[in-house]
Amino acid sequence: MKQQDVLIIGGGAAGFFAAINMAELNPELSITILEKAKEGLQKVKISGGGRCNVTHAEFIPAELTQNYPRGEKELLGPFHQFMTGDTIAWFEKRGVELKIEDDGRMFPVSNSSQTIIDCFLNEVQKLKINVQYSQNVTAIAVQNNSEGFIVSTKDETYQADKLLIATGSSVKFWKLVEGLGHTVVQPVPSLFTFDIQDERIRDIPGVVALNVGVSVLNTDLYSEGPLLITHVGMSAPAILKLSAFGALELAKRNYNFKIEINFIQQSFDDCLNHLKELKQQFAKKTVYKAAQLDLPKRLWRKLVLAAGISEADRWADLNKQQLEDLSNQLTSAIFQVTGKSTFKDEFVTAGGINLKEINFKTFESRLHKNLYFAGEVLNIDAVTGGFNFQNAWTGAFIVAKSI
Repeated sequence: MKQQDVLIIGGGAAGFFAAINMAELNPELSITILEKAKEGLQKVKISGGGRCNVTHAEFIPAELTQNYPRGEKELLGPFHQFMTGDTIAWFEKRGVELKIEDDGRMFPVSNSSQTIIDCFLNEVQKLKINVQYSQNVTAIAVQNNSEGFIVSTKDETYQADKLLIATGSSVKFWKLVEGLGHTVVQPVPSLFTFDIQDERIRDIPGVVALNVGVSVLNTDLYSEGPLLITHVGMSAPAILKLSAFGALELAKRNYNFKIEINFIQQSFDDCLNHLKELKQQFAKKTVYKAAQLDLPKRLWRKLVLAAGISEADRWADLNKQQLEDLSNQLTSAIFQVTGKSTFKDEFVTAGGINLKEINFKTFESRLHKNLYFAGEVLNIDAVTGGFNFQNAWTGAFIVAKSI
């Protein structure tokens, strides 16, 4: 049996970050990371299209927490201990400079996730942290009153004084955690795009409306931001935020529901008055040809046709009903969602260990002393934009400090 001071199950963002900080804070500790895959940091590798969206440029803890549909209340205290500014400083100290993009997302200046992976692997080597790959954990046993843990893989058995579980959203591993007496909130998909079959968006994939409001009918769910029309429906932040905050509600509806979209962020009346002005201003011009209200041309044309206006109709020809119908299409267009699609490779789930069973001052289990959790193994998830990683860095750092 191999003896270790600390055993970390999961060689992802949280596992590596915790190990590195632990070894720096206490070089005497013997630390082993067990990773089931042939290499670690897989999610880091694919995040942000291979660029690694390290964090988000939001520097006020209370505002940062608002990006977490599950975990908002619990993360407020931890973010006062370690948040965005600390993440930036941590990487810069190790020679990895981050940059802020227009939407607030932060990436390494190199635009490559390999920079982050190399940073972690170099630190692990320098600090003599033992990383074991292809180690699928099959059992965890708690020794007398959490005095230690016995962890078995198919090849080895380990004994450790302290155990950190950082396995991400692994349904299989949640079962092992349930065996320790913890409650797992059953997972449902979080970040996903909407499948929509509708003439108004057919044949115009790639069109982006920059600032829309989207609500789910008969719910309080609402979000704003850019909206992207895809081959199968709709995506981009306005939709992804809705999918994250509505994860449980939309699962209940079996991903079959109606959304209402305000493409121009104006009221029906304001839009109608604007259209009346355009009718005067462009009386002899055809409505279909020239897009108005800052809408992309292809989307404008689809909405014009949906309002019963032909390609040949001039502004002067529009009657009261057509103006009202066009205003409706622009400010309150209803679309039927018939399913969901995974957002790129970054599959995120809402679900995980019940947050009431964790002490968020230390990220230690309330059920077993010396048992810790960090990252998406907990019932914490965020909207897209680097927030899930920030949760991983924060939890892992606090665990490292506690141990």
